[in-house]
Amino acid sequence: MFTGIVAAVGNITTVQPLEGGLDAGVRLEIHAGGLPLADVGLGDSIAINGACMTVVVKTDTAFSVDVSRESLNCTVGLDAPGEVNLEKALTLAERLGGHLVSGHVDGLGRVHRFEAVGESWELVIDAPKDLAKFLAFKGSVVVNGVSLTVNRVEDQADGVCRFSINLIPHTISVTTLKHLRAGSQVNLEIDLIARYVERMLSAGKV
Repeated sequence: MFTGIVAAVGNITTVQPLEGGLDAGVRLEIHAGGLPLADVGLGDSIAINGACMTVVVKTDTAFSVDVSRESLNCTVGLDAPGEVNLEKALTLAERLGGHLVSGHVDGLGRVHRFEAVGESWELVIDAPKDLAKFLAFKGSVVVNGVSLTVNRVEDQADGVCRFSINLIPHTISVTTLKHLRAGSQVNLEIDLIARYVERMLSAGKV
């Protein structure tokens, strides 16, 4: 489990295809940036742009993960060198500064608008229609591993859910969200509680 509070911005330095042909995944080597790795062991989980991955190699300043082809097909930002948001798995001794996050990407959104508004930034994202029912005013959502609060929700005629988020300067400065542009794809994870509420309400229905 994670909180969606990004601990550091790392950098994917190498992307190495794994053996197995077109169905194989890749091994990523990631420079950890300011993320301390002293307490990280092989087999531990680290969220990379919101996707939970398992550490398979570690040095003092970098670590490697294997990303399956299925994960590559369901996420963005894990198939090429570049900056990524990093967070180590939550321990029970830590503050829950964001919200409970599983690190399982539920779908891909697309940035509709990203622009400065006063001292902050407004990020407007179009989410796929199958995620629309999980997005609510003042509810939580994870965008590329960052726990954020939804400020506005608009259901479009085509079923797409357009939602708005306000980003304070601190969030811009300590995450990779600063690099987003209109048209950029992003990893989305819906609120854990909303997921179970939907299941309970739909159970038994034909």
